[in-house]
Amino acid sequence: MANQFQLFKRRRFSAMFFTQFLGAFNDNIFKQALILVLTYTAASQLGVAVSILNNLAAMLFILPYFLFSALAGQLADKYEKSQLTRFTKLLELSIMVIAAVGFVFEWYALLFVALFLMGTQSTFFGPIKYAYLPQAMKKNELVGANGLFQMGTSLAILLGMIIAGVLTQLHQSLYWISGVVLIVAVLGYLTSRAIPDMPAMQPSLKINWNIFTTSMSAVRYLYSLPFLFFVILGNSWFWFYGATFLTQTPEFSKVILHGDESVVIFLLTLFSVGVSIGSLLCKTLTKNQVSIKLLPFGIAGLSIFAIDLYFSLSGLTIDISQNSLLGIGQLSTMPGTVRVFADLFFLGFSGGLYIVPLYASMQAYAPKSHRARIVGANNIFNAIFMVGSAIFAIVILNSLKMSLPQLFLVTGILNIVFGLFLYVKLTTHIGRATMETQDG
Repeated sequence: MANQFQLFKRRRFSAMFFTQFLGAFNDNIFKQALILVLTYTAASQLGVAVSILNNLAAMLFILPYFLFSALAGQLADKYEKSQLTRFTKLLELSIMVIAAVGFVFEWYALLFVALFLMGTQSTFFGPIKYAYLPQAMKKNELVGANGLFQMGTSLAILLGMIIAGVLTQLHQSLYWISGVVLIVAVLGYLTSRAIPDMPAMQPSLKINWNIFTTSMSAVRYLYSLPFLFFVILGNSWFWFYGATFLTQTPEFSKVILHGDESVVIFLLTLFSVGVSIGSLLCKTLTKNQVSIKLLPFGIAGLSIFAIDLYFSLSGLTIDISQNSLLGIGQLSTMPGTVRVFADLFFLGFSGGLYIVPLYASMQAYAPKSHRARIVGANNIFNAIFMVGSAIFAIVILNSLKMSLPQLFLVTGILNIVFGLFLYVKLTTHIGRATMETQDG
């Protein structure tokens, strides 16, 4: 693992790592701060239900992934990546200026516009950063680099949510939020200036600006590459799975664990640290090889600990005689809660073992000329699966009237079925994909 961190000494890795880390960090400060403002301030001012505003916010951030991912992939294949990255970071800075005005003057419509634009900026940056890695890294560095990227993303999301929570508690909180998102955007642009030139893979590509035909074309092309198609289905399942659990964390920490806000952050931390450690270990466990041999362990862990979470939550007896929400210290003394904490940590750990081999495989086996467009198609599927996750949870919890522990149980069982299907398909098609990559 020590060698893995040696990559930070190389500008070709560290500059892009910190650029993407600061981008994910800023995304989550802004999104979480907006959700907290909508929940505690805007809903009462506007006379609109909190759930409507929060779901609208989630939809506006995801919508650009449906609309622009394929176009973003084309641009990342056609143009040099360091210049494109700097352009997207300048775009982020401009959007954060709009967001700061929206926060300071409490113009919620403007904040929703900024949220949609931030989702658009993230959509265009995604294919650049994931197509950059296989160009900038040596073959024996790719798994380690992906592990570090996944670790960085998990920690950036967590830290962004924590910082947003802290900022909203400060005096003149809207000014603090505005200042911080602007500073982080400036830092992201400065780190992007250190990214070395990375030549365009298909400079003669003619851009199709029709976002609908472009999206259909990207999906059709992906379907013609069976191994990559199933790799991306696997990637998107991870986003479905993670969203299903993380979206419910605040509710089950309050309703089942009777925990306060600090418990929510603690549970998210356990999951994120688990993902980070699992991601980092992939390099050592695969001996630097791009391989799907860790996938069965990731699949098994995701199911085992989801099913165990059902049993550990169902068997809890929380003493709420004091009629107040519990902190982490109080909760950890209750019988059975340590098992719940362990389940969440190992769910994250298993997720790290699952997702890093898939991302590395997507980059290693994608045709060089179409690599960024493959990442764009991946983002389209990710968005579809994340929306599917929300619909799935609504059906299970509201239509079928099942409990949160039962939702986790059903998700864990579904993961066994999907995981077996995925592994069979990947092992069936990997031989052909390997030969095509060697021929290319």
